[in-house]
Amino acid sequence: MSLLFNDFKSWEKHCAETGEPLYQPVLEYEIEQKGRTEEFIWENIAKAYEVMKDAVQTGLTEDMTSRSGMVNNSAKKVARSPVTVLSPEFQMLVSRALGAKEVNSCMGRVVAAPTAGASGILPGTLTTLQELHGLDDRKIHEGLLVAAGIALIIEQNASLAGAVGGCQAETGSAAAMAAGAIVYCLGGNVDQVFTAVAITIQCMLGLVCDPVAGLVEVPCIVRNASAAAIAYSSSQLAIAGVNAVIPVDQCVAALGEVGESMERKYKETALGGLANTPRAREIEKFVLVQDVEILPDEDENS
Repeated sequence: MSLLFNDFKSWEKHCAETGEPLYQPVLEYEIEQKGRTEEFIWENIAKAYEVMKDAVQTGLTEDMTSRSGMVNNSAKKVARSPVTVLSPEFQMLVSRALGAKEVNSCMGRVVAAPTAGASGILPGTLTTLQELHGLDDRKIHEGLLVAAGIALIIEQNASLAGAVGGCQAETGSAAAMAAGAIVYCLGGNVDQVFTAVAITIQCMLGLVCDPVAGLVEVPCIVRNASAAAIAYSSSQLAIAGVNAVIPVDQCVAALGEVGESMERKYKETALGGLANTPRAREIEKFVLVQDVEILPDEDENS
């Protein structure tokens, strides 16, 4: 199945020639390539956004303690912290991204956007954006289509998976999707949208995937929060007219090149990085013992 476009340059050229908004070619791709009606697509985007909002709310209100014990209600702690380093809005952004990702780690319902390991970034950024700027759901839904188009191009030219390209490909791609969607939703032009994507990739480049005990919990959850923050800072830079210098397609190519050269132990194998620290190995042993099922002796069943 052919993708929408091979690169961002082609996407930009198409929109310049047709006058279409950025989301329109992605919508047409869904209709033509996947045989779906426009009504079906909008309905399911709305459902996906509702799941995102529910995940944020669940993470901030319900008990989020994982079986390993490494996840322990971080979102609520940040939201209720009496000492505030950040502005109230920034504090809420971080807590929402944490909360939605904690729902994933506690086996709740999330939207993999683009992966479950990065499932707190778009919910955290877009719900906060909507609240801050009073945006209607339709504008957010359009932003989600723009984010999907960004993901398609990154997937074709680099990767969206930590097992292939490290965490730069997973939370990095999600942050890039979020940054592009933010700028689009705030009325930025195509160049500003793609600049936000480029700056975000530049900020996330080289990040390894090193889940402690092989679980998508530590450091994955806190990286969702930091990636949401990077998406916002990149969006601000882009919409203010800051030049990314390196074109977005070249940034994506760099993402792919770094992912290819990254050692295997830094690609979701739990063999390197934080996963190979003494404390992580202690946690790994504990988790493995917890998950072992004691099978009945064969003689007892004979």
